[in-house]
Amino acid sequence: MLELQGLNVWRGASQVLSDVSLSVGKGEIVALIGANGAGKTSTLMTISGLLRPRSGEVRFDGQAIQRLSSEAIVTRGLAHCPEGRQIFSSLSIAENLAMGAFLRRDPAGVRDDLERVHTLFPILKERAHLRAGNLSGGEQMMLAISRALMSCPRLLMLDEPSLGLAPQMIERIFDVIEAIRTEGVTVLLVEQNAMMALEIADRAYVIEHGELVLQGTGQALIDDPKVRAAYLGMDDGGAL
Repeated sequence: MLELQGLNVWRGASQVLSDVSLSVGKGEIVALIGANGAGKTSTLMTISGLLRPRSGEVRFDGQAIQRLSSEAIVTRGLAHCPEGRQIFSSLSIAENLAMGAFLRRDPAGVRDDLERVHTLFPILKERAHLRAGNLSGGEQMMLAISRALMSCPRLLMLDEPSLGLAPQMIERIFDVIEAIRTEGVTVLLVEQNAMMALEIADRAYVIEHGELVLQGTGQALIDDPKVRAAYLGMDDGGAL
């Protein structure tokens, strides 16, 4: 469904991605893990059209999209839930969700998807008219994911959905990610909670200093000594 081929991306004078190539198959959860500043967010921003590669291609459903506008990319079925949630804090929950569907022209489908996100996160229905800025961090994450789902994506990119959340809320968010995949949405997940990401991922990539250095199934990377030491906080015996 999604393929990156030899992406080289700069932000100002700094190269942030170097010859990055990865793929995401239909129906998969694919994780991208790495340290702060490794290039995870830059990868997602390039896919969604917020950064332009100096060379290389981003292909979605076989079509090159790296020169399209972000709006055009969304209409093709690719949504980006950004790091830090970036909700519209001065708008209500209902208005935030309406913004997620702004480019759609299928009112019946929008109503169906609104019911769908209310089923995933009932609290968003209960507090529909509450100002989004008054929500807790976990509730804001629920809203950010729901707003992305309101665009009716076939592939959803999530950037650090567990950031700053309590452990119980993190478990809830990861349960929802798996439920989203069950409903037919492919997921590309950027996450610093490497263990949880790898546990739900079909496949995963490790990025360091803008370069992909490892790839494999989620379980294979959990079992990899380098990954265990660098990202999972485990010694060779598997202890925390």
